[in-house]
Amino acid sequence: MTRVSSAEKIAAARAAGRPALIGYLPAGFPDVPTSIEAAVALAENGVDIIEIGIPYSDPVMDGEVIQQATTAALAGGFKVNQVFEIVRGITERTDAAVMVMTYWNPVLRMGVEEFSRRFAEAGGAGLITPDLVPDEADEWLAASEKYDLERVFLIAPSSSPERVARTVEASSGFIYCVSLMGVTGARSEVSAAAQSVVDAAHAAGAQNACVGLGVSRREHVEQIGSYADGVIVGTALVAALRDGGVPAVGALAAELSGRA
Repeated sequence: MTRVSSAEKIAAARAAGRPALIGYLPAGFPDVPTSIEAAVALAENGVDIIEIGIPYSDPVMDGEVIQQATTAALAGGFKVNQVFEIVRGITERTDAAVMVMTYWNPVLRMGVEEFSRRFAEAGGAGLITPDLVPDEADEWLAASEKYDLERVFLIAPSSSPERVARTVEASSGFIYCVSLMGVTGARSEVSAAAQSVVDAAHAAGAQNACVGLGVSRREHVEQIGSYADGVIVGTALVAALRDGGVPAVGALAAELSGRA
């Protein structure tokens, strides 16, 4: 099993003269074994960091494609503790850094200490927590230090300079820069706000600032990669998995990474 941090993968991509490519897939969609195979296909086709999303019954930040996928995973019987099986299945077969993206309630319900321990044991790198702010994260800050896990918090176009500074101070691995207000989803153009959010993170001292929400094509990766340290792709990959299975996920990853 390989345990690699997102910071290591971003540094390696930077040394190669490119942004890190980060791919998101929901845990358990369309089932647990396929979600592992799809993530492995990402790593085999140029994705540096893999985000595994824990399905949630009220995904307020997610667009329709991801909502439908996570609803299907829950309907298929997905349970939170299966995420550790998925993470282990990826880390045993790839050298990608594996992050889990989750609303905070599932972690609280299991217990922050237990979740962190099991995640680290499975080879996970860290957590992306869209609805947890640093001011309310004392328990997670302590557990992440204990188990050497990265903490990825979010900033948005609406974040004040004070909020950006606090978020950068509390984060490790990278800062997740939301480029659009509203829900996620692939778009034909990347928001013009993306660069200003990344610039704000860098100005506050962030070494790694990565952009998500709206990326769907290679030209988006190149555009964002000119100013960001990593580019996050979610909805487009989930739609590929839904429509074409694992082969389609691998093909889109190869296109996004420039390997196709």
